[in-house]
Amino acid sequence: MKFFLISDNTDTCTGMRLAGIEGVVVHTAKEVEAHLQAAKDDPEIGVVLITSGLTALCPEQIYDLKLNCRRPLIVEIPNRHGDGRAEDSIARYVREAIGVKI
Repeated sequence: MKFFLISDNTDTCTGMRLAGIEGVVVHTAKEVEAHLQAAKDDPEIGVVLITSGLTALCPEQIYDLKLNCRRPLIVEIPNRHGDGRAEDSIARYVREAIGVKI
């Protein structure tokens, strides 16, 4: 099982490469969707790390993969500029996933 990074900046990509994780730097929703599909089709990739800035570009596809696909596991990571998450992101995720407001 391999990790794969989809990032919006070269610093994150370089840091992950130093840790042995290959990845790409993209800037558009089409590029994100294409690399997510490629990762989904590659049986060796088990975890996709994606920076929080890119999650905002195509949230529907990312949430669909998180909720409906067993592989790859999609993990949102902060980029070098910080977290980028809203204060209620976990509560919003639970509300969207199972319909329970907490």
